[in-house]
Amino acid sequence: MSDPRSTSSSSATGAPGAPGAPRVGAIILAAGKGTRMKSDLPKVMHPALGKPMVRWVVEMAQAAGAAHTTLIIGHGADLLRREFANDAGLTFALQEPQLGTGHAVDQARKHFVPSRNGVLEWEDVFVLCGDGPLIRAETLRTLLAKHRADGASATLATSMLENPAGYGRIERDAQGNFRRIVEQKDATDAQKAIREVNPSYYCFKVRDLFDALSRVDNKNASGEYYITDVFELLLKDGKKVSVIDAVPPADVLSVNTPEQLAEVESILRARAASHTKTSGAAS
Repeated sequence: MSDPRSTSSSSATGAPGAPGAPRVGAIILAAGKGTRMKSDLPKVMHPALGKPMVRWVVEMAQAAGAAHTTLIIGHGADLLRREFANDAGLTFALQEPQLGTGHAVDQARKHFVPSRNGVLEWEDVFVLCGDGPLIRAETLRTLLAKHRADGASATLATSMLENPAGYGRIERDAQGNFRRIVEQKDATDAQKAIREVNPSYYCFKVRDLFDALSRVDNKNASGEYYITDVFELLLKDGKKVSVIDAVPPADVLSVNTPEQLAEVESILRARAASHTKTSGAAS
């Protein structure tokens, strides 16, 4: 079978969305209930500055070049289906039961793995969380450009936080090379002191992603299948994993509570005002 990475070097490293560049898609996790939101709405459907949180993520992925998006849905699936019913280039995959982020991403396999004449239609795929409306298209474009320039199997964007509590930590070796992502629940005290965190901005080669997902296990504190385990598996396979510190701390906040939603909405409002002011000055 032909390898989809046999694309010529000029297209493999071309700008996202450039003519001849390999096609990129997006998988967005949107299945969670969000019990701390104290609402019957699925967490990702709570509005932020006039539209559901998950729509911000979908639009930013599309702006970064994603030509197809699969939403992983679960709680409140019908609401998400209705919200995106008229969106071209968008499909759904139901996660039921919900067994972790790795299990969630694997539900999109059928939308990205089928090939034509042995060549995958999709070369690369973003994997993102639907509860992070502060995501920026320019960050995703930077992530994809790094991924393709390095010829990486997987690339993740990280951030440095003064208070990293609650986030997965980026563990590096003595030479500063990426080793793995350690989830907060599984971290030792020394690992919890690490300030470089994982805000869940990923890009993968499609074939390598789904090959590794088939080998992820749930031997961890949560008993779940983590997408974050894919990176360590790929390294053990001798594949290249790239890391770029590209996410400003102000963009890291995801939403788990009404208070965090209010904070995110305030940031989005400030961005909108800044954009309006800049546009006005330019005109």
